[in-house]
Amino acid sequence: MIDDARDLPDGAALATDVCIVGAGAAGITLALELAGTGTEVLLLESGGRAAEKATQRLYEGAVADARLHGPPHRYRQRRFGGSTTIWGGRCMPFDPIDFEPRDYVPMSGWPIDRATLQPFYPRANELCEAGPFEYSAARAFTRPLQPMIEGFRSERFTTDSLERFSCPTDFGVRYLRQLREAADVRVLLHANVTTLKFHPNATAVHSLVVRTLTGKTVTVQSARVVLAAGGLEVARLLLSNRDRWTNGIGNEHDLVGRYYMCHVAGTIGMLRVKDPAIRIWHGYDVCEQGIYCRRRLALTPQTQRQLKIGNFIARLHHPRIPDPAHRSPVLSALQLAKGFISYEYRQRLHGQERMRLRTWGAHVRNVLRNPGQVIAFGHHMLRDRFLAKRKFPSLIVPSTAGRYSLDFHAEQVPSALSRVSLLAERDELGMPRLLVDWRYTPADIATVREAVRLFAEDIARSAVGTFEYDPETVELEMSRYGAYGGHHLGTARMGSDPRSSVVDANCRIHGMDNLYVAGSAVFPTSSQANPTLTIVALAVRLAARLRPGGA
Repeated sequence: MIDDARDLPDGAALATDVCIVGAGAAGITLALELAGTGTEVLLLESGGRAAEKATQRLYEGAVADARLHGPPHRYRQRRFGGSTTIWGGRCMPFDPIDFEPRDYVPMSGWPIDRATLQPFYPRANELCEAGPFEYSAARAFTRPLQPMIEGFRSERFTTDSLERFSCPTDFGVRYLRQLREAADVRVLLHANVTTLKFHPNATAVHSLVVRTLTGKTVTVQSARVVLAAGGLEVARLLLSNRDRWTNGIGNEHDLVGRYYMCHVAGTIGMLRVKDPAIRIWHGYDVCEQGIYCRRRLALTPQTQRQLKIGNFIARLHHPRIPDPAHRSPVLSALQLAKGFISYEYRQRLHGQERMRLRTWGAHVRNVLRNPGQVIAFGHHMLRDRFLAKRKFPSLIVPSTAGRYSLDFHAEQVPSALSRVSLLAERDELGMPRLLVDWRYTPADIATVREAVRLFAEDIARSAVGTFEYDPETVELEMSRYGAYGGHHLGTARMGSDPRSSVVDANCRIHGMDNLYVAGSAVFPTSSQANPTLTIVALAVRLAARLRPGGA
């Protein structure tokens, strides 16, 4: 059943077994997994089925450094389906080392290990529509694959690691019918949770206050409550509810909003292949199920431990787009058209906001050298990305000169100084807006610096070419895009000790009987991996506990 809170009478009172706050990847997964189990579910979503400016403005806030982090209303969507309405679809699980305590990564160690989450990953893969749960190229493909870099040999990196791509699946569109037809699930749109009220013993939520932008108030009483509103909004809800606790819910030890992580990412250096006959493959392989897959250079766990650095992966990439020296007609066409590209993807075209006339002219000349290549690329993107049900995942531009940059994605270690907190300014519903103060650390720089150094050494040792880069620019390149993408992690971290975590191993807030958190807010560490698949796997696991008879 799909309802709208704006259509309910003002002051309406609802009751349910499980109330889920937020209809993104985590919230919709929970509702789907609980459907048909004898559990009455109410799924609350702030927005409607489409993007709405007034609702999206509720996400607005401030950032401490605009160079390092996008505005809080970017990279996330306050609508049914959440940020799966705009995600790129990249899926991969966390590695076993990501769950382990590591003496060189402060505050590391999950209260669960990879084996605990493993049974729930295949279902997550299914819900994300990413094909079989197989992330080794050797096992995912029965046919031989062209090597990423012919002749490359390394004991520090593996090229067998895969990332798989969802359609990308918009959970709000894909699973709308299932939720509408589920007899025991009710979705309530335009329902903004502003207040959590507790029983007198202060260990259990009694009810939630829901408000609409049209001025109505609804009360929801629920036996169990799950906050699945995203890594930033969960922190805002917990911090802003201070009627019972001065510092907010679950914040006795000043942990809510702290240890905020994203990922560090960037593009660096130039791989020059010594012989044009050396084969390079940096594109996508399509598995038997029709899923786009891509191999990466992944730093081995043994190397991470030996060098005491974080997790790191990289892909071969085209040269940086704003520099017309690449002489690529396609890349220059993208730079010239960047004003028509969405904010989230335009950030990767980092450069001057306004191109100088000389630079603009150089890009135009690149396009005019081979306009047919631009037309062919446009046709490919139209057919295989914009019109296809399963979209071609990203920009792949072959190099005719045997030159490639290194596009990296690395773990960010937890830091108490990296945090989100509340502003005095309030939104239209009276909720304090967020201040985001994202910071990286010397340890993050060390991870990228050492991994890139090893890659350069292994390229030279393999005698396939050279990888040239300036070690002095590592910090610049890893901070060029700032907090990468919509990966908002760690603001309500998971752990066994209430003095160092907000939720326990089962995602229940310490000291609470019936209040849970689902989503990336609970991640104690960030891994190298995009978070969506693990968000969904944790939600599947939580749903198994919330079902009748769940352990």
